[in-house]
Amino acid sequence: MKWQTDTGRSLRTLAKSHRLAGAAVGLFFFLILVLGGLLLRQENDELTAAQKRMFAVARVTDVLADEAKAEPWSEGLRLGIQQLEVEVLSGPYKGSVLEAVNYLSAYANVDCSLGERIIVRLDLDDSGEPYVVSIPNYDRGLVLAGMVAVFALLLVVIGGWKGVMALLGLIYTLAALWFLLIPLVLRGVSPVLAAVGIVALTAVASLLLLTGFTRKTLCAGLGCVCGVTAAGLFAGAVSRITPIGGFNMPEAEDLVLRAYDSPLEIHGLLVSGILIAALGAVMDVAMSISSACAELKEVDPQITPGRLFRSGMNIGRDAMGTMANTLILAFAGASFNMLLLFQIYGYPLIQIINSDTMAIELIQSVAGSVGIILTVPLVSLFSALLLPRKGG
Repeated sequence: MKWQTDTGRSLRTLAKSHRLAGAAVGLFFFLILVLGGLLLRQENDELTAAQKRMFAVARVTDVLADEAKAEPWSEGLRLGIQQLEVEVLSGPYKGSVLEAVNYLSAYANVDCSLGERIIVRLDLDDSGEPYVVSIPNYDRGLVLAGMVAVFALLLVVIGGWKGVMALLGLIYTLAALWFLLIPLVLRGVSPVLAAVGIVALTAVASLLLLTGFTRKTLCAGLGCVCGVTAAGLFAGAVSRITPIGGFNMPEAEDLVLRAYDSPLEIHGLLVSGILIAALGAVMDVAMSISSACAELKEVDPQITPGRLFRSGMNIGRDAMGTMANTLILAFAGASFNMLLLFQIYGYPLIQIINSDTMAIELIQSVAGSVGIILTVPLVSLFSALLLPRKGG
């Protein structure tokens, strides 16, 4: 009985030390995010053209005239002009009731009805009174917030404590991308190096939040960073040989025009985007293999590293195909409209394959899949070498 009591006590002590270590590491990563965000924050004395524009939430209080009607070619969309009365619900001119002319086209179609919540762009006339310049969008804020709330609720209810940690990891990743990666790139840091650093930071932080300070977290983290880096190296090599780079991207012209006076390096943006896109799928495969290997080690502490490596490879082969398929289909879905246009215009196959757009999509999808494939043997190897004799 005494040895059972001592064993239970030592296990509780070990679990407590793991929790304390995890909390300390979590605090460390949080401080990195906060301090990095503060140091990289840019103070602009002069407002940009976009910042000078005034937008506000408004509600349609009356439809004064409606000349819009559905056209056969627009698939039911009403085209024409509406004259509206709207009440401003936010901003410095909250409570103002203004008239607005709403132009409905096939590509800018905010069809307003009584009570509709919309976004209006405001400006001031010569006497300083506000007027509505345009109606660019519906007010989607409440709906999108509700969608995110449902996602978070499902994650927490079904996932329990693990779901809470996964949600915190997701929030941390998004915050790191917005407050660290983008400011670093805008300050002239190499997009590839910045992406590798942020990918490593967010992968380790997310995995630590999810599984704590354990050996299997270490194996998954190492495999994840190595797999994503391999995807970046593969994409970089292919894009250099082809050659293709950031200036071939559709957004390159806007970036050049808007960031001409900043040290932004456009050439590496393609590879950095691939690193970020591959992170989720690579992390999924890495943790699946590491967790399975840790369970095998727990069930059979005497399993040899060779057998554990082979087991990890067998597990990884099953996940590898589905994850690579998921990543390629995600890129195909994002470029579905482009594929439709290729069919509509009847481009020759030689032109489709060699176009910048198709080359970028292929490099992104294949490089990400290469990262997933290489993650399987890497995590299996790390698990075989680093997992202890008695569980992770």
